[in-house]
Amino acid sequence: QVQLVESGGGLVQAGGSLRLSCAASGRIFSINVMAWFRQAPGKEREFVAAISRSGGSTYYADSVKGRITISRDNAKNTVYLQMNSLKLEDTAVYYCAASRIGLLAMTRYDVDYWGQGTQVTVSS
Repeated sequence: QVQLVESGGGLVQAGGSLRLSCAASGRIFSINVMAWFRQAPGKEREFVAAISRSGGSTYYADSVKGRITISRDNAKNTVYLQMNSLKLEDTAVYYCAASRIGLLAMTRYDVDYWGQGTQVTVSS
């Protein structure tokens, strides 16, 4: 089993920045790709960004390219999501995800483990 714990969510004004963190523990050697998804009220959970085991490869949803950066610190078993120039439509619960397969362009069906989620609210 793998446990994922997110932190860093909160309330921010449009145009502002937030950094989310996801600490992984357990059988993390089995994980190839780490990712972030988000779910806004009344909408399906959607992919945001993914990063390979080494951190050398990343992949982003078109809606966040240029504004959001995923990174990882393997020494700390932690993945980050740096979000800049936040928009109202970025408001959602953000979930950390882990997958045993090596596909960066992943869907929620490829996820083996989920975190509990952290709320990000962008205000005008």
